[in-house]
Amino acid sequence: MKKVMLMAAAILFSAVTVFAANPTTGKVAVDTTKKAKPVKVQYTCTMHPEVLSDKPGKCPKCGMTLVKKADTKKKPAEKMKM
Repeated sequence: MKKVMLMAAAILFSAVTVFAANPTTGKVAVDTTKKAKPVKVQYTCTMHPEVLSDKPGKCPKCGMTLVKKADTKKKPAEKMKM
C-alpha cells in the first residue's frame, strides 16, 4: 500500500510540474504584473556632498558642475575562496 501511495504522489507531482509550464514556450509561468521602480538619479557636488539635486546643474555653493551620485547601497559581499 505504501508503494502505491508513493507512486501516486510521484505521478501527481510530475503532472503538476508539467501543467505548470507554459505550453507555448515551455517555460514555467511567472507573474509579470510587478513593475520595476524607476531608478531615481541624484546629482551632487564633488566638493560639497551634502548638495543634492534631481537634475544636473551647478553647485550653489561653489559653482562646480554637479555629477551623478554614486550608488550608496552596498552589494552583498562575496565569500572569499580559500
